[in-house]
Amino acid sequence: MDQLIQYDQEFFLFLNGLGSPAWDQFWLIVTNKLSSIPLYALLLFFIYKKFGVKGTLITVVAVALLITCVDQLANAFKHGFERPRPCRVEDFKGIIRYVAERCGRYGYYSAHAGNSMAVAVFAGLALRSTHKNLIFILLFWSAMVGYSRIYVGVHYPGDVFTGWVIGAIIGFAIYRLQQWAVAKWA
Repeated sequence: MDQLIQYDQEFFLFLNGLGSPAWDQFWLIVTNKLSSIPLYALLLFFIYKKFGVKGTLITVVAVALLITCVDQLANAFKHGFERPRPCRVEDFKGIIRYVAERCGRYGYYSAHAGNSMAVAVFAGLALRSTHKNLIFILLFWSAMVGYSRIYVGVHYPGDVFTGWVIGAIIGFAIYRLQQWAVAKWA
């Protein structure tokens, strides 16, 4: 396990070190949760066009459950594992590029990566019959959000990867639940 953690730290240092001041503002925008609001509004519009009012209400409840599950599980992991974020590691001070506005205490796993992947899988599957390539765009967006967390110095690649895996699982599970609910009540 120690070897895996060391590889994760080395990979972090490599990826984080690729940054430059010219790109800092771009990645700060990508990592900001509010930057995704236009995307969410577009997805909501697509969902309304496909599912109608009742189906959209069911889907909004499903997405709220999805985000809650990913966030609460991330909090349980963070407080269960208590792995300090890279920006909290004394040995990294002065070595890493810390660009984020703040640095939380624990980082395993990345809720940003988990939520973006959960939304990508959920929306990509829910809308695949009307927007077949949307899932690829959403997966690319999720990859950018995940990398942004490494770029700004607040997560290791392992934190991001774990977030993606958990987000994909929860996104798929909630998608199945939403499909059942829409078929039953919409």
